[in-house]
Amino acid sequence: MDNTTTYYFIGIKGSGMSSLALILHDEGYHVKGSDITKYTFTQRGLEKAGIEVLPFDEANITEGLTVIAGNAFTDDHPEIKKARAMGLPVTRYHEFLGKMLPGYTSIGVAGSHGKTSTTGLLSHVLSGVAPTSYLIGDGTGKGTPNARFFVFEADEYRRHFMAYHPEYMIMTNIDFDHPDYFTGIEDVYQAFQDASQQVKKGIFAWGDDKNLRRLHADVPIYYYGTGKNDDFQARDIKRTTEGSEYDVYHGDEYLGHFHIHLFGEHNVLNSLAVIAVAYFEKVNLEEIKDELLNFKGVKRRFSEKKVADMTIIDDYAHHPSEIKATLDAARQKYPEKEIIAVFQPHTFSRTIALLDDFAKSLNLADKVYLTDIFSSAREKSGKISSADLAAKINKGGEILQADNMSPLLDYHDAVVVFMGAGDVQRYEKSYEELLSNLSFKNN
Repeated sequence: MDNTTTYYFIGIKGSGMSSLALILHDEGYHVKGSDITKYTFTQRGLEKAGIEVLPFDEANITEGLTVIAGNAFTDDHPEIKKARAMGLPVTRYHEFLGKMLPGYTSIGVAGSHGKTSTTGLLSHVLSGVAPTSYLIGDGTGKGTPNARFFVFEADEYRRHFMAYHPEYMIMTNIDFDHPDYFTGIEDVYQAFQDASQQVKKGIFAWGDDKNLRRLHADVPIYYYGTGKNDDFQARDIKRTTEGSEYDVYHGDEYLGHFHIHLFGEHNVLNSLAVIAVAYFEKVNLEEIKDELLNFKGVKRRFSEKKVADMTIIDDYAHHPSEIKATLDAARQKYPEKEIIAVFQPHTFSRTIALLDDFAKSLNLADKVYLTDIFSSAREKSGKISSADLAAKINKGGEILQADNMSPLLDYHDAVVVFMGAGDVQRYEKSYEELLSNLSFKNN
């Protein structure tokens, strides 16, 4: 690290990039960056920290910068090209993060789903008991002086997590996703297998995942879950409208009774992984209990608000497994209410590859609405539309437009769950305005 340079982030609003920028800023380094001018949910943290965010322009690239390039941008990006032409140091996001890990007890969180929620929970819990730096994939990052722990999200996409050599790694699951890169489930498994070889002390993996059970590593693998063969077990689970509680055992050793104000089976598992890490790092489990109780969640993961008589939930879910988990959480918290899903499919390749699974998961809602498919920078079009998914849904499937959310006005005292990794919040905002205006007129 260099105090004489300015760390310049190309694509600073990216969820991991903004988190990393905040860490460097907290540690006293000079930080600025560039991105699109459209507002994103990661932007507020950068603004509050006073980090300068410029529109993309190759004129931004000057002497004295150390460039950190977001993985969403190719080497043809004008700013990256200019930086290389000037001979400035240019490092990709995941490579830079990998170089920061030595010197800490580093804990990576990997998995096809659940990375951000688990990283957020682990960061919160450990921060309450010891100095902790962390990088969460919701745009949240914190650099803490003399930190004992460094908790970070380890993304499997394009095998970026191969840049990391952490002390520990939590692996939440192995599932087929990112069909624009991975050729199939075996390719995804091999990526996790390769990453497991780089862990220095231990791996914590979900015991019910058959692919995680296939892993072989040079360090111990501790499985967590609800099965008899799991090393860390949650027993006597009680799920209510207030959250979940359960007993935790390590083998035959009783570790205590734990509560979380979180919903869905996946959050019981996520918290169990956190407890397992704390156990091996000899953190006081009574303190862990307290920290688990006051965790409020991460951005865009089951974020709730009330508008008029409706409960609106915003969630990043964009894979069938994530949709299932989010709807399960909604059912737990609101067992008596109608659950309406509004889903924005994310990328054409994912929609084609997982079409039947999407329909199966969405049909867990009482009523389903779709938006048009959200394309990505890598993938502008495809041979599928939301109408193809709608045809497989038996709980509705009407396609909404952001300028006409009136079909949702048919529901009262119900729960609407907006899900997607694109700009589904645009539809959510339109619906909220419609509800608010209607409520105002009625009053």
